[in-house]
This record gives sequence, C-alpha cells and structure tokens, in this order.
Amino acid sequence: MQYEAIKEIFSIPHVFIYLVGINVITFLAMWLDKRKAKKGKWRISEHALFTLVLLGGGMGGTIGMYQFRHKTQKPKFYIGFPTITIVEAILLIWGLITLYSL
Repeated sequence: MQYEAIKEIFSIPHVFIYLVGINVITFLAMWLDKRKAKKGKWRISEHALFTLVLLGGGMGGTIGMYQFRHKTQKPKFYIGFPTITIVEAILLIWGLITLYSL
C-alpha cells in the first residue's frame, strides 16, 4: 500500500515535469549570471548554480554553460556539471526501475 503512494508521487509524468522545470530554471540561471557578469553587477553564487544542478538541473546547466560560454574555463564546472548529470541519470533510472519492480 505505501509503495502505491510513492509510485503516484514519483510517477514518470511527475518526474518528467519536475526535470523539465528544474532544467529550464538552471538554464535561465546560467543566462542571468552571464548577463550580470558582462554588466559587472550582482552575481548568482557558484554554490547556488551547483545546488540547482544537484537538484536535477544538470542538463540545463551544462547546455547553458556552453550556450552562453559561461564558466567553461573552470574545471569544477566543465567536469562537475556533466559528472553530476550522469550520476543523477543513473540513480534516477535505477530508482525508477527499483520502484516499479516492487
């Protein structure tokens, strides 16, 4: 019974909608930070950018990084964002397979 409630919350459509949303937000955060950097204004912290990626926005962060040529010279970004994304994708697939095989 309890697994049914978890399956409902973590249904494929819900997970998909969440991932699209967090990736759009992360992509926009990369755009905004680059824009602010060009103007010499307040910036989004690197910690905040990594938090968005850790929340599932790795694809949006990585695409934004290269689209806007932002943070591409920093190894912790050009290695970190894709690595986090790959690990999260593996964990997501494993988690969904495990949940739906119960």
